[in-house]
Amino acid sequence: MATNQTLLISPDEMRRIDKAAADSGLDSYGLMQKAGAHVAAVLLADFPAVRRAVVLCGPGNNGGDGHIAAGLLSGAGVDVMRFGPEPKTGGDAARARNAYPGTLQPFSNWQPREGDVIVDAVFGAGLDRPVSGDVAALTERAQRAGIPVISVDLPSGVSGRTGEPTGACFAAVHTVTFAALKPGHLLMPGRALCGQIHLCDIGIPERMIVSGDPVWKNHPGVYMAERPVLGAGHHKYGRGHLGVFCGPLSSTGAARLSAMAGLKSGAGLVTMASPPGSAMVLASHLTAIMQRTIGDEADLQNWLADKRLSAFVIGPGFGDLEVARGYSELLAATGRPVVLDADGLSAFAGVEEKLAGLFQGVTRLVMTPHEGELRRLFGNLADDHTLSKIDRARIAARHHNAVLVYKGADTVIAAPDGRAAVNADAPAWLATAGSGDVLAGIIGGLLAQGMPPFEAACAGVALHSDAGKRAGRGLTAEDLAAHITPL
Repeated sequence: MATNQTLLISPDEMRRIDKAAADSGLDSYGLMQKAGAHVAAVLLADFPAVRRAVVLCGPGNNGGDGHIAAGLLSGAGVDVMRFGPEPKTGGDAARARNAYPGTLQPFSNWQPREGDVIVDAVFGAGLDRPVSGDVAALTERAQRAGIPVISVDLPSGVSGRTGEPTGACFAAVHTVTFAALKPGHLLMPGRALCGQIHLCDIGIPERMIVSGDPVWKNHPGVYMAERPVLGAGHHKYGRGHLGVFCGPLSSTGAARLSAMAGLKSGAGLVTMASPPGSAMVLASHLTAIMQRTIGDEADLQNWLADKRLSAFVIGPGFGDLEVARGYSELLAATGRPVVLDADGLSAFAGVEEKLAGLFQGVTRLVMTPHEGELRRLFGNLADDHTLSKIDRARIAARHHNAVLVYKGADTVIAAPDGRAAVNADAPAWLATAGSGDVLAGIIGGLLAQGMPPFEAACAGVALHSDAGKRAGRGLTAEDLAAHITPL
């Protein structure tokens, strides 16, 4: 499922991998030499006119990478100045320092000069505390002067576990990391602070880059094994029948977006379940999407007796939170997959324990909250930034026995069994009204076709991102639905 290109390794796991590599007989100093060479290569490739390389070296192995890079840059004819403390004696960093002797000045001595490029090799992904005052002051000087920064592993001051700044931090134009990405490379704002990320091979065998913590960058290997298979003999009901619930007359647009997205993602049929007052306006808009009038819970129970209905989406533009809550309870009782979005989530604000008891047993609920909706459901959890976004998504998923799609620029998909994926390639212009309704419909359409909830959610988020790229800047949600291509 995962390779070192897609597996996200926590800083603690990376320390274990580094130690295992050294214990296996690999030359740890040789690994450091390769890391430093990659850093020097990125600087020379992207800043060929550099006048002075300002290499900031911390006391540990990150600083050792910096010393190697400084030596190679000097050998390439670049004017190099190094700043930082002397490394701890006896380790690879001290060996790197000794291999490239020269002046090592205090951080406080650096003053920006035109043509400077900073190599930030102060701290790596493992730092989970604020940087010292002299480093913080240096980051501020660099930012004020607009000096470009190349960070080693992760910008100093950004947590590799959460992606959150721990205080003052660098904002890099390039970040050079090794062996595997860390969560902080993809979680915001860490991803933005990294600039362009270069994942470089320094010789740690892929068999060693493993983790007991199943977190991936969202990619086809996570979900393609469960993609719907369309056989020559399939009929429309064999491709899944998705039911999408609609709100009142003035609020049908969101559900129509979800319904069309469900159809475009491959469901064989989509039926819009609407209150009687919405039927005529829907009839004027819908063609391939069918209609069913649902006036009350008795009508809904009659409709749910049709076993050909295979999945449901409830919430987009629904409006009546009490009715949404009652309908959700009936949907839960069917044993079929449900996507709970928008008003479907808000319906359980203040009574989220009731929701937690509805979908027990086999996981079949997908919840799609953005930050505000998560806060309405789990106020304390949403505001606990000692936890990463992955941590918060996992806790909520486990509590509700649901797959949680925690939306944002760094959408996290989490399953109750601990699996998680971070989506990192959604275009910024997906931040538009109705975009989330389209996502709910895509996931619903994949569930209707029989995909398991975690894989359906990961695939849905990826299809949503891809549709946004194809639609381009200035897209509307209607454009987005039109650009969905099925798996």
